[in-house]
Amino acid sequence: MEKIIVIGGLSAGPSAAAKARRENESAEIILFEKGANISYATCGMPYALSGVIESRADLIVVEPSLMRERFNIDVRLEEEVIQIETESKNVITTKGNYQYDKLIFATGARSIVPPIEGVADSTNWSTCRTMGDFDKIMKEAMASESKNITVVGAGLIGVEVAENLIEAGKNVTLIEGANSILPMWDAKFGFFAQSELENKGIKVITGNFVHRFATENNKIKSVHVGNHDIDTDFVILSIGIRPNTELLTSQGAKHIGNGALIVNENMETSIKDVYAAGDNVSIKNLQTGEHDYFPLGTHSNKGGRAAGANAVGRNIKVKGAYKTAIIKVFGYTMARTGLNATALNKLGIDYKTVVSMAGATPGYYPGKTDLISEIYYDPTTKVILGGEFFGEVGVDKRVDVLSTAIYAKLKITDLAQLDLAYAPPFSPAKDPLVVAGFVAENINEDKCSQISTAEFKEFKEETKEDFILLDVRNEDEYNEGHIPNAINIPLPVLRKNLEKLDKNKKVIIYCQKGLRGYVARLILKHNDFASTASIAGGYKIWEMMKEEITIPEPSMV
Repeated sequence: MEKIIVIGGLSAGPSAAAKARRENESAEIILFEKGANISYATCGMPYALSGVIESRADLIVVEPSLMRERFNIDVRLEEEVIQIETESKNVITTKGNYQYDKLIFATGARSIVPPIEGVADSTNWSTCRTMGDFDKIMKEAMASESKNITVVGAGLIGVEVAENLIEAGKNVTLIEGANSILPMWDAKFGFFAQSELENKGIKVITGNFVHRFATENNKIKSVHVGNHDIDTDFVILSIGIRPNTELLTSQGAKHIGNGALIVNENMETSIKDVYAAGDNVSIKNLQTGEHDYFPLGTHSNKGGRAAGANAVGRNIKVKGAYKTAIIKVFGYTMARTGLNATALNKLGIDYKTVVSMAGATPGYYPGKTDLISEIYYDPTTKVILGGEFFGEVGVDKRVDVLSTAIYAKLKITDLAQLDLAYAPPFSPAKDPLVVAGFVAENINEDKCSQISTAEFKEFKEETKEDFILLDVRNEDEYNEGHIPNAINIPLPVLRKNLEKLDKNKKVIIYCQKGLRGYVARLILKHNDFASTASIAGGYKIWEMMKEEITIPEPSMV
């Protein structure tokens, strides 16, 4: 009888154990978990703070009894594995020694707690990763006397925690060391999200690290950040995670820089007969070809399933991933997939971008909203490299379509050919991804030259070239707000006023969202203007970015 030992009971471990049993009825399978719970929803914890998830019990995905009764798994709770002897295939726990034929290592990761002055002497703080963390937050942070909560770290969990705390009536400060929140996105998308958080009452501080907590009677009373002291009743640390891999790295298991174990497509580690899955592993990035870190439940469950099957002789592959992610930001959704500008620049990969703001639903259907997208692609092959999205409706649909396109190695020009579902409650006849394909075609045919708000700022600051900034919106739109020093010639009368513009000067054009700017550029191009470009996303994105840019007075002829 084959002996399978699974270490870790969060998501990958139970998934591996259950799959191993489904594939092999006779194997002896033991699952060790050092805590009192298995298979709980870490990602659901923020939403349980505000009551969106109504009870603690709802966070428990699988009860130990189900694993024991349905799958005949020997589940050992509160029995920690303290040593693994891979040569002799022996696992040592706090209660005994166990031999194995195959080992599945699914120990996950732990929250990083930096050496902030005062943290070791205080009790009114927590991370947000385990059921123990959740219980402490519910007992102390959510108590009526805890009014002011500080969240340190504005990644996915930090932002979700901050949102749900303010929904629960707390005063919330969110602190991020990077220059923008949600730093796995491009900075402009982080700024979109930050604006929404601030609109809902969250105080957001970026570009600053917390170095000291002021304490009194073993309680944090204030957080020192930058030149400010922020009064607080409770602190939640969401700075990041570190893989729990020391038991195997000490045995020589190969790993990447953060300690995550390198596994192949079969989830095998570099140690014979040892598999690994979950937040403690590094799988291949399908775009770069290098091993990367993807600590999300999707990969934990797929990896656990493959590890469990392969441990009993099957051959299931996990080919890799490419950083698809999504987050709710109050009424908005932000998502990403593949490589963005930051990653592409770091890797030295040449790319083009297409920015569009398109309706997520038709203008004639009630509740019309816009969706902002930026898609990155190879300028030579036109293969899609990545994309980022922000909007109120339909973001999840579009990011999953683009993720599929990346896996299939589709080109940016293929987007316009996709047969996407259409009905007024769900999508316009021209889906935002199809629109992005159209815009890309126009860019590649030099019918539409885009310049981002950031590029425009750099252009203004770095070039000595004299240029004209042209607003082609209607006069009432211009009067309600415009980019400083722009001249206004509405699109319907542009052809009659071309003599007012110098054909030898660069003309930078914008409208409200982009379409009229594109048409205006074609008019100028067909009338022999030497150099023209449109600001991507128009005034709407400029306004969302709240750029404080002063530009020279434009020239007129």
